Amino acid sequence: MLISPAYAQAASPGGSDFFVSLLPLILIFAVFYFLLIRPQQRKMKDHRALIDSLKRGDQVLTSGGIIGKITKVDETTVTVEIAKEVQVQVQRSTIADVVNKPKPGGAAPAANTNTGGGFLGKLFKK
Repeated sequence: MLISPAYAQAASPGGSDFFVSLLPLILIFAVFYFLLIRPQQRKMKDHRALIDSLKRGDQVLTSGGIIGKITKVDETTVTVEIAKEVQVQVQRSTIADVVNKPKPGGAAPAANTNTGGGFLGKLFKK
């Protein structure tokens, strides 16, 4: 006969091949966790803290791009004044950012008196 008989090979001792083949999957999961999952959780935590800290008088930006001043805060909704005597109700979760927080004394933010212009302003002073 031209075909030689084939014999089964004995299994290699130890199960290290299983762990070696599992190592790339573990490394991929670790990279996904540190580059995608963990930053997203931190971002959600920061947004939840922002939503919980909303109060009357804050100027906010909604996720739809509307900027307005909060006039009333409820459990699930916020009333935002977008123009004089024009108020809309939005859900708290649609608030994207607080544009500027008012000072506790109610004073307007101070104008920037530094006219140096940073590094280039110091270089090219008049």
